[in-house]
Amino acid sequence: MDAGRARQEVLPQSHGSEPIASASNGASLTGAGDRPHSSAGPPTHSRLAERPVTDSLNRRTFLGVAAAAVAVPTFESQSAFPAPAILRSTASKLAAVSSANGIRGVARAIELMKQGVDTLDAGVEGVKIQELDPNDNSVGYGGLPNEEGVVQLDASCMHGPTKRAGAVACLEGIKTPSEVARLVMKYTNHILLVGEGAKRFALSYGFKEEDLLTPASREIWLRWRANRGQADDYVDVAANEPVGNRPTGTINMNLVNERGDVSSITTTSGLAFKIPGRAGDSPIIGAGQYTDNLIGAAGSTGLGEANIMSCGGFLVVEFMRQGLKPADAALAALKRVVALTPPRLLTERGRPRYQLNFYAVTKAGDFGGASLYPSQYAAADAREAKLYDSASLFDRA
Repeated sequence: MDAGRARQEVLPQSHGSEPIASASNGASLTGAGDRPHSSAGPPTHSRLAERPVTDSLNRRTFLGVAAAAVAVPTFESQSAFPAPAILRSTASKLAAVSSANGIRGVARAIELMKQGVDTLDAGVEGVKIQELDPNDNSVGYGGLPNEEGVVQLDASCMHGPTKRAGAVACLEGIKTPSEVARLVMKYTNHILLVGEGAKRFALSYGFKEEDLLTPASREIWLRWRANRGQADDYVDVAANEPVGNRPTGTINMNLVNERGDVSSITTTSGLAFKIPGRAGDSPIIGAGQYTDNLIGAAGSTGLGEANIMSCGGFLVVEFMRQGLKPADAALAALKRVVALTPPRLLTERGRPRYQLNFYAVTKAGDFGGASLYPSQYAAADAREAKLYDSASLFDRA
């Protein structure tokens, strides 16, 4: 297992839970076959349960926009990278790795995979714990709003066995965007639905539109609004702000079962007090998360714009394809991120004024995490769930 030093916070796995029968809002954990969404209307609940997914298939305190260019290698042959040893392994271990706020989620996902639940369905149930928690202002219900006080959510998922993906961006009024992203994957030929169209799609599948702004999140927004001024913009960051401790506002989870099937999910309420319509890396396949069922999966939390410009999720998986362990692959990707960071987002020492974290798991079940600055991540195997110290590129800004 490629992991850092474990913190003494352990969640033992439960072995007596009943299998999940359905998801919230009438969306079943198992879905219909490979039928594109059409104007004929959504499938009924009974049709949704036909087959499993494997068959179908404030500014200032939050960071601004990073802009840079990234060079991508040309793939003239089947792969530009040599196949690593992990491709020759036939044994896989149960594993789930996520951002630190997902420690309850990885424990739940392992429980479900032990019961035979598909990796993607188990992961969605794991991240839903935070999406539905009003006390977590980084995702879902209670997430911090945009500058107009409206909560806009992003999510994406990727299912290794079927090589399919789904995503939503700027989704309003729906508590669990991860479930909607999964529906996009299962019932359409699209990958990304945005804004009002994403909401109408969710409502057509029985989701209920709700106010996502909790009193606590509203109070934070009102305080930001009362203190904003001309000096408050989308890029400038206070020079003395503690970079490593800034909130990231996202949960990413990557999973593998004993068959070696891999999935990944990322969900977020995005950058707090953002321009309405802003989408970060979370709904972008290859940035916020990426899965290759032959290799593993990786995802991120932190400044989305920096991750988009480096194609971070994809890059970590490609470094694992070359044979790097998860944490080493994540560190290699972070070095690329730093190299692509524009000067306005660097300190006097040439280090990023933002935080970015990567989490990764291999097909064999090895996992790890790395960050620009010291941080932690959550991971679980068949025995327990723990918080681990991430490998870090820098000790401080």
